[in-house]
Amino acid sequence: MTHPASPDTCIATVRTLAIDAVQKANSGHPGAPMGLAPVGWALYSRLLRHAPDDPAWPDRDRFVLSAGHASALQYALLHLSGYALTLDDIRAFRQWGSRTPGHPERGHVPGVEVTTGPLGQGLGSAVGLALAEAMLAAEFNRPGHEVIDHRTWVIASDGDLMEGISHESCSLAGFLGLGKLIVIFDDNSISLDGPTGMSTGDDVTGRFTAYNWRVLSIDDANDLDEIDRVLDDARAGDGRPTLVRYRSHIGFGAPNVQDTSKAHGAPLGPDEARLAKQAYGWPDDAEFLVPDDVAAWAPVLRERGAALVAAWDAAMDSYAAEFPAEAAELRRRLAGELPAGWDSDLPRFEAGESPATRVASTTALNAIAARVPELVGGAADLASSTGTVIKGAGDIAPGAFAGRNIHFGVREFGMAAAVNGMVAHGGFRAYGSTFMTFSDYMKNAIRMAALQRLPSILVFTHDSVAVGEDGPTHQPVEQLAALRSIPGLVTLRPADARETAQAWRIAVARDEGPTALVLTRQGVPVLPIDDPPVDRGAYVLAPGDDCAIIATGSEVSLALAARDLLAADGVGARVVSMPSWELFAAQPDAYRDEVLPPGMAARVSVEAASPFGWPRWTGTWGRNVGIDRFGESAPGALVMERLGMTADAVAQAVRESLAAAPG
Repeated sequence: MTHPASPDTCIATVRTLAIDAVQKANSGHPGAPMGLAPVGWALYSRLLRHAPDDPAWPDRDRFVLSAGHASALQYALLHLSGYALTLDDIRAFRQWGSRTPGHPERGHVPGVEVTTGPLGQGLGSAVGLALAEAMLAAEFNRPGHEVIDHRTWVIASDGDLMEGISHESCSLAGFLGLGKLIVIFDDNSISLDGPTGMSTGDDVTGRFTAYNWRVLSIDDANDLDEIDRVLDDARAGDGRPTLVRYRSHIGFGAPNVQDTSKAHGAPLGPDEARLAKQAYGWPDDAEFLVPDDVAAWAPVLRERGAALVAAWDAAMDSYAAEFPAEAAELRRRLAGELPAGWDSDLPRFEAGESPATRVASTTALNAIAARVPELVGGAADLASSTGTVIKGAGDIAPGAFAGRNIHFGVREFGMAAAVNGMVAHGGFRAYGSTFMTFSDYMKNAIRMAALQRLPSILVFTHDSVAVGEDGPTHQPVEQLAALRSIPGLVTLRPADARETAQAWRIAVARDEGPTALVLTRQGVPVLPIDDPPVDRGAYVLAPGDDCAIIATGSEVSLALAARDLLAADGVGARVVSMPSWELFAAQPDAYRDEVLPPGMAARVSVEAASPFGWPRWTGTWGRNVGIDRFGESAPGALVMERLGMTADAVAQAVRESLAAAPG
């Protein structure tokens, strides 16, 4: 029987696998894995509570490589720990269709919790992971039955801590007291362009102390005893999140590039790779070598993980015997299943009412939240304006995690990343909200939700220049086009209260990708269809055979007014409400042709936003009534009028389209 190798041999294996993967791909970042290998091996071999054969085990520790460029480190550790990642996968590093992409991607290989790479995003998502753990524990644990009890471990780089999202996210984590969040800061003082001292001189220790974090330090990255001692201390915790400053050497062991930017983002080259292997006492001509005694660790760690899972299963059985209702609810939540009849109390709105869609959203949110306890979220200090408070549900506060309303503060980017982390954790359907114009702050986190197919919910109110007096800084123009350009994101801009209720139903039910709800500040009349088929993306609201007016949101009412004007001229205009481009595009051809007949060449879009992209639906002879400039500070109705959002303007555009269209 082969006995597992010593830590030194395992660490050398991690380093050389990273070197070889980057060298074979002729692309990648070898230096950080070479420096981080000792702490990485300590985590995977001893500190993480994980189960390589059951990587979705709910009470596992979460590990996030926020320094996602160091992905070769994580792939080596996953392979050596017994996860379903082979040496052939590592050989295919950064290649088309491989399971080892350039940055870790959720869903490509078991053991990657969240996609990372854009620096700071991993930190932001990790805050959401830790917050989800704290909230689930507060809701379900009982004395003697701590069935939710795990940590979130992060490796972050100098670059992660330079990014603004790190300030937002780490400030929030410290304020809330997320004591099971541990961030290992790879303090190697090197960035891609050279020493970090060229661009930053932050007192990182002082900064995190000010955030209410505990700060520890590992002064020698290769001192295994120090690593064990400090990380054991970090794991014990004191009720605050912990930053461990890990002073490492980028490119450790490569004599000509260690501690320089040359080791950061390019292969070492054959000669330097050979010298580094010699420094580790490794056969310098070996590639992708995993000695038998190193490979012997995988069954050990799989067995250890299986024992952890078995112990948790037994603990859950004991919990269920004493608290059967709570156990059943927890299992449902962790399985991602919605409760039976969850959407049976959707609100009804009557003709003659004219609530803003943000107001209707509040009603719909609370009706669903009453039946879906996993629906949680908040706003970037705007909950009273976005209407995203779950009434009577309590607030999340420092050390108090039993509520459902989260005060993210003025931290839009951090909020979106945290929502992604909560959704990735499991047990929650989470949302974050702000004004539409501030979706720009969140763009990369929205993109990351779409890339990971996370069903995060984004609620954007104050959706057009009709915001009015706040002026152009708060009046979105180009944001709808930006959101619609993100693959996998479903954007819903409902026309009235009834469409808004359906939009919430769609958002909560989605399992594959994020949803953005885009809502008005101003009131809009309830339209004459009781149960609009919002899930089809578009539908015929008013019939007509001569032309089509396609509108979204508050401009649907404008389209109906234009239809009346055209009727006086003998023109039969069809009004199509199109709350979602994405959902409509996904419909069968027959349905799309029914709504927008191919022979109906005269088409006009109307939306109080950039018309960018609308020719997709209006075609060659169509016209697009929109706004291609910034707004003004004035009453909203006046701004809309002055910028051409009037029934007369829409009717005139229809006449022009009719004149241009063949036949």
